[in-house]
Amino acid sequence: MSNKRVYCLYRVSTIGQVEKNDIPMQKECCREFVDNQSEWTIIKEIYEKGVSGFKLSAKERDAIQEIQRDAIQGKFDVLLVFMFDRLGRRDDETPFIVEWFVQNGIEVWSATEGQQRFDNHVDKLLNYIRYWQASGESIKTSVRVKTRLEQLTEKGLFTGGIVPYGYRLECLGRTNKRNKPVNDLVIDDDAAQIIRLIFDKYVNEGYGAQRLSRYLSENRIFKADGSNFPNTSINRIIKNKLYIGIIHNGEVESEIIPELQIIDPKQFYRAQQIMESRTKNHSDVPLNTKSRALLVGNVFCGHCRNRLTLTTSGRRRVNKEGIVIEDIRPRYQCHYKVRHPGECEGQSGYGVKKLDGIIDKLIRMQFSKICASLCADFIRAQHEKNIGLAQAKLRAAKINLIEKQKELADYQAETIKVIRGESKLDAELLNALFAQTKAEVDKLSEDVNLFQIEYEEVLNSSAIESEEYGKILSWADLYDGCSFEAKKMIAAQFIKAVYVHRDYKLEVEFNVGFDEFKKLTLNYDA
Repeated sequence: MSNKRVYCLYRVSTIGQVEKNDIPMQKECCREFVDNQSEWTIIKEIYEKGVSGFKLSAKERDAIQEIQRDAIQGKFDVLLVFMFDRLGRRDDETPFIVEWFVQNGIEVWSATEGQQRFDNHVDKLLNYIRYWQASGESIKTSVRVKTRLEQLTEKGLFTGGIVPYGYRLECLGRTNKRNKPVNDLVIDDDAAQIIRLIFDKYVNEGYGAQRLSRYLSENRIFKADGSNFPNTSINRIIKNKLYIGIIHNGEVESEIIPELQIIDPKQFYRAQQIMESRTKNHSDVPLNTKSRALLVGNVFCGHCRNRLTLTTSGRRRVNKEGIVIEDIRPRYQCHYKVRHPGECEGQSGYGVKKLDGIIDKLIRMQFSKICASLCADFIRAQHEKNIGLAQAKLRAAKINLIEKQKELADYQAETIKVIRGESKLDAELLNALFAQTKAEVDKLSEDVNLFQIEYEEVLNSSAIESEEYGKILSWADLYDGCSFEAKKMIAAQFIKAVYVHRDYKLEVEFNVGFDEFKKLTLNYDA
């Protein structure tokens, strides 16, 4: 018998198996098996570390591709593995890969299961059953691991992966089922301060991810490894629920864990609203917080109702001392009037300094009025008013539905008379009237359901109105002492729209639920 050249393939699915010395175990077993064979010689040993035989097809595995190329070139005679599932665990592929080797003159052996043969149909069936079982075991293992990780997540335990910025791993005394210590997440106080800064700038001053990235870099605030915070990292930080104490794994989430909470949930969810608003250009978030203009995105021409945009005019000049003096005047401009002369009766522009000054005073005045007027009795009266309105709408809808149902019932009764020959109405006309009334009944039924939901929501809205009152009080407290960027954010949330007419006559719509304070119209007295 001639000497047989042997290729050995060693594979483990995870890096953890590498660290547990699974490959040395496979190697030792295969070498011992070869030593016990007559005239077998190992000429090559191929390693696959951290490669899944279930998730990856043979075409995606470099080792299998290399072995197949060498088989075609006749470089070896025997392919030896520790167990056949090292070749793969896919029941729709692996049996045919094994058969391919045999058909190309390569013997396929397992050090623990013997030779894989294809002498008859029984061999092929057994081969398929073996890999069908391996595939099933892989699926069951995956399900067990996934379920266990989800259970650990629901319990609020860290299950591995990259540690988010703001935290570090620390052994708190927990052990795994092998009684080995396991690390848990704890807040890194220094990094947590940076997280709070990011959320504060994002929510209260309108900084976007790119601007935050630049701000942190300019202030020499870096990650632990000394690298910058790219805008993609900042977006991930803004969206990460871990900062409010919720560990999540896919769709599975834990309850809030106070020990891991860096950001207040209200601030976190406001950040999510801002992020969504920016993608949809909603008016409650300034489109630009870098400019020195208070109103950007929520100021409109009162004549043509088109949005006013920020522009500048003026020039830079050098005085006698060689100092550059900037004579730049920002303006809110009606581009529609500029592009369509004669179609808009308003001014082409309004001075930023003048209009912002008016709005600033107006905001302070409105805050004062609201804070002075709103009290528990006022909120209760507003709540009762809203309940009465919702109740009236629901009652009217029900009355309309009952009347229309009676009309439908009359048509049904008349239809029976037509069938009996007792009615003088035309059957075709009656069918048309019946169909139309039936559609109206269906529509009114939908209206009743919607008004019923609205009525129930209003009944439960007292807490929401109280929360809105608290929000307005918070804005009023912050407004005087905060930065200009924060003022812009407050103005964008408090003011829905400003419509400017000639000579600075203003219509202002406010984002408040209290009817008495929703709109204001005034003329500016120079």
